[in-house]
Amino acid sequence: MHLLWDFDGTLINTYPSYTKCFKQVLTKTATENEIYRQLKKSFSHAIAYFQMTKEQEVEVRRLVDNMKPEEVEPFPGLEGVLQAAEVNVIMTHKDRKNVERILGYHGLTSYFKDMVTSDDQFPRKPDSSSYAYLHNKHQIDVAIGDREIDLLPAKELGIKTCSFQNKQADADFHISNYHAFLDTVKI
Repeated sequence: MHLLWDFDGTLINTYPSYTKCFKQVLTKTATENEIYRQLKKSFSHAIAYFQMTKEQEVEVRRLVDNMKPEEVEPFPGLEGVLQAAEVNVIMTHKDRKNVERILGYHGLTSYFKDMVTSDDQFPRKPDSSSYAYLHNKHQIDVAIGDREIDLLPAKELGIKTCSFQNKQADADFHISNYHAFLDTVKI
């Protein structure tokens, strides 16, 4: 199996920590539940939704960039799926330094053959350019993501999709945890 992974909310449970960063900047104007729901759409969507000033956006991005790797965790059962796959690659809008720092802290770096990050200057999802690049290099079988926007580029390229913890997303497979992955995702 050759797998393409989204990072935030798919490999690593970052949204609770991101929610805290937003809450710290927004103070009384939003609840944690509301922030979390908007972040699940996208980071930039949440910034627009809460009508954050440029200063607030800079501050929330600074807080996120300064999060310690121990503040976020890989999802349970993830490592078993990574071990079972022949090839794992990442496509994320997060910067490479922070992705590598978090993967390294959690001992996951060796599972990944390649990654595309914000540093690579590809257009943002749902544009399929970054997925096409990774697919051409690694012949991806399944793309895994927690949001519809993570799956749309794969669908455009004819790659099977797996929605993680999101039953509303249009996907070939749906899983709520990684312990079910190998029994559910069939190529």
